[in-house]
Amino acid sequence: MTTAVVALPRRPTRPIAFAVEVAAVVGRRLRHLYRTPARFIGVTLNPLVSMIVLGYLFKQSIIIPGGGSYQEYLFAGVAIQVGLAGVGPTAVAVATDMSRGLVDRLRSLPISRSAFLVGHTIADLLIGLLGLAVVTGFGVLIGWRTHASLLAVVAGFAVLAVFIYVMLWVGVLLGMSMKDAESVDSIAPLIVVVLPFLSSAFLAADNLPRWLAPVAAWNPLSTVTHVLRTLWGNPTSASSRWVTDHAGAVSLVSLGLLFAVACWVSVRRYRSTEA
Repeated sequence: MTTAVVALPRRPTRPIAFAVEVAAVVGRRLRHLYRTPARFIGVTLNPLVSMIVLGYLFKQSIIIPGGGSYQEYLFAGVAIQVGLAGVGPTAVAVATDMSRGLVDRLRSLPISRSAFLVGHTIADLLIGLLGLAVVTGFGVLIGWRTHASLLAVVAGFAVLAVFIYVMLWVGVLLGMSMKDAESVDSIAPLIVVVLPFLSSAFLAADNLPRWLAPVAAWNPLSTVTHVLRTLWGNPTSASSRWVTDHAGAVSLVSLGLLFAVACWVSVRRYRSTEA
């Protein structure tokens, strides 16, 4: 008597399974974008308006300390607006999925508890990079130019991609904390519009009121834009502050801490919601 041996399909290893789970969430998020392209418009609209208003209409009225082209100075600030503009849509998407019971359906599936959040951020990163490409093309049209090597220019855009991804995790944290799309919609515009004006994104910190200048100088947006302008060979606002002289290190530490806190708290809240 012989015994038939049935070969069972091999279960994917944990890293491969996690990648498949994340890819499924990414595909779902991108399909939603295809059906609602207004989300992509929201990511690019504020940066484009800033370039038109500040970089074209008011360019003769704004002087950079130390001289130089204001369009070239402005572009770094406009570019980080792409990252800030992604906070709201990501937060709304996460809050909507939470309120509609998607987490309850995922609870019964043998998938990683963080794949849902990672998938959201990767999909929105792709959207953000596409929006950045549109904003960059428009920036070239209004006069933005680089004066650095190709490697430095690529490094600048790599820093910008990291910044966008960190901001997306801030959006995840906001969506997990509020769980209400209407509440998120009321706060998101403040992040996109107000925060850049409290930094050197659009104006040099020394041109701001004396009490606000130190706040703007230590704003992480100021250090990131300073790094971008330096890498791209664009004009930078002359400053003798310690934070400006060590903008690279300050940006690395601030973004690293923000990323770690946002990821840890978001995943923790997600798991506690399932409990």
